[in-house]
Amino acid sequence: MIPRYSRPEMVKIWSTSSKFQTWLDIERYACEAQEKLGVIPKGVAKEIEKKGKFEIDKIDTIEKEVKHDVIAFLTNIAEHVGPKSRFIHQGMTSSDVLDTCFNIQLKSASKILDQGLTRLLKALKKRALSSKNMVCIGRSHGIHAEPTTMGLKFAYAYAEFKRCKERLAFATNDISTCKISGAVGTFANIDPKVEEYVAKKMKLNVETISTQISPRDRHAMYFSVLGIIASCLERVSVEIRHLQRTEVREAEEKFSEGQKGSSAMPHKRNPVLTENITGLARLVRSAVVPAQENVALWHERDISHSSVERVIGPDATVTLDFAINRLAGVIENLVLYPKNMLNNLNQLGGLHFSQGVMLALTQAGMSRENAYRTVQKSAMDVWHNKSDFKELLSKDKSVNKYLSIHQIESLFDINKHTKNISYIFDRVFK
Repeated sequence: MIPRYSRPEMVKIWSTSSKFQTWLDIERYACEAQEKLGVIPKGVAKEIEKKGKFEIDKIDTIEKEVKHDVIAFLTNIAEHVGPKSRFIHQGMTSSDVLDTCFNIQLKSASKILDQGLTRLLKALKKRALSSKNMVCIGRSHGIHAEPTTMGLKFAYAYAEFKRCKERLAFATNDISTCKISGAVGTFANIDPKVEEYVAKKMKLNVETISTQISPRDRHAMYFSVLGIIASCLERVSVEIRHLQRTEVREAEEKFSEGQKGSSAMPHKRNPVLTENITGLARLVRSAVVPAQENVALWHERDISHSSVERVIGPDATVTLDFAINRLAGVIENLVLYPKNMLNNLNQLGGLHFSQGVMLALTQAGMSRENAYRTVQKSAMDVWHNKSDFKELLSKDKSVNKYLSIHQIESLFDINKHTKNISYIFDRVFK
């Protein structure tokens, strides 16, 4: 997490002051609940609300001595609250505060990620609709296949990120739990009603069952979803990078006035934004395996997960937030070149109609094997000699036995490839 790839709103969630404020809120709500249950005297929560303060530097100083961040925090709070501070943290363990806070941070991060996905979806839909019938060549293995439209590329991405949005919502709900059940999750020294009360106040779900910590399969799911979103960002970025290659140039990142592409070559216009997203996606995915390895802890808990989460929590969410919004900006400003799309489409003399010809021959009575062989023969001629595919087929006697010149002509109709575009769009955007 470095400023270059960070947005302030997301960074704020993971700031030390925000974290300590959340810890203080959890402790205060726990006291409110215990007051209602008659476990501690009334007025403790008010004292915390009124006097509860913390100094980050002081907490750091205390932690250097006690080697425990929650104890250092509670010690600093006690200095401000006074005698009634002895009732703070009654029956609780450190993870009651740490895990509940971490889940709140992840939930808050999800809200920002969701906003970014909403922006991205809006941009993709707008581009899909505006380029719905913008014909271009489809590629498999990087080689010309059959015609598609640029609009379908955007629609495909729209559906992809709509699924990402749904996955994030599920993972966020799954992670949004409150855990205040004591040292090994048995509520031995704290009433379950405290957990229920704090959960309601913090707008969280009550953890079904816990040990000293919340179950880490929830976190593994959450970070796995972040990794999937990152992979989807990379897929679209790689597509744009390929389309921007000089030999293709069907799409291009906006090159702003005054922008420089290379320190050595003044002519360069590089896809630096999508290359950047590709790299950032790798970083987000690097959090997935550690999050999954955190699931298997010793007995009711060990601390091996803690250091991992202190890093991947802020790093993965901050980085993903930046990458989502960077791609949204790329899509919003992407430059398309329809003329180049048509030039590329027609580069191979009509070979993209080969399947239609083969099928027409089989329907006219030729075996599929012979039809494939016959069509491929003319296709290879086009590859080697830059011939015209339709002309070669029209002169092929084996083809003429089954198809008339008029029938061959009718097979070279681009509308055959675009006739179901509206049907697909209806399924995506309905």
